[in-house]
Amino acid sequence: MSTQRPRARKINIEIPPDLDAVYANLAVISHSPSEIVIDFARVLPNTPRARVHARIITTPMHAKLLLRALEQNLERYEAQFGEIRLPPKGDDLAQQFFGGAKPPE
Repeated sequence: MSTQRPRARKINIEIPPDLDAVYANLAVISHSPSEIVIDFARVLPNTPRARVHARIITTPMHAKLLLRALEQNLERYEAQFGEIRLPPKGDDLAQQFFGGAKPPE
């Protein structure tokens, strides 16, 4: 008995010419048993509020596939442009990026 893999099908993706790209530097992720919800927002320095500009609702499997695709693309990015360096764990990233300038000590 042989098992056949489904053939990969080609999907033509269309981006409407009037589609506005949205810049986001914050993602809030939540979930239910059947869905993953990702809200994309933009936070500006010294601003106490962030407005959600896009919400994506997907299945857990598609979220995991998205994670895998992001990992692959970041690997390619770093191979071309160098390592993306992150602050050490434990640092308060939100404060570091959005807390405003700190006076010199």
